[in-house]
Amino acid sequence: VQLQASGGGLAETGGSARLTCAASGDIFSSYNLGWFRQAPGKEREFVAAINWRGGKVLYADPVKGRFRISKDNSRNTLYLEMNSLKTEDTADYYCAVEIRSRPGPLSMMSSAYDHWGQGTLVTVSS
Repeated sequence: VQLQASGGGLAETGGSARLTCAASGDIFSSYNLGWFRQAPGKEREFVAAINWRGGKVLYADPVKGRFRISKDNSRNTLYLEMNSLKTEDTADYYCAVEIRSRPGPLSMMSSAYDHWGQGTLVTVSS
């Protein structure tokens, strides 16, 4: 499985950005997709996750109500729409996939995810 994240760049406080993660390779019928981020000098943290059907989503408290995760199965693409950006949203953003043999709960733990894309940097200026 290969994941390619894109869409990072410079944004202003209060602005918006949209990240894209293109997936390729063998993905089993059951999987969960997630976004994580890592700010300079900090540990990687969970941002949002979505199940393979797209019917279940999970958000970290700091982004609830501002970020929206979605996926387009026909394009094998994962999205993260980010609104009302804050300077503390500045980070490298990573997409990841958890391969499962059967549907399961969404996880906030990075260790649950099997494959990762490279990071895409989002910088929010004040």
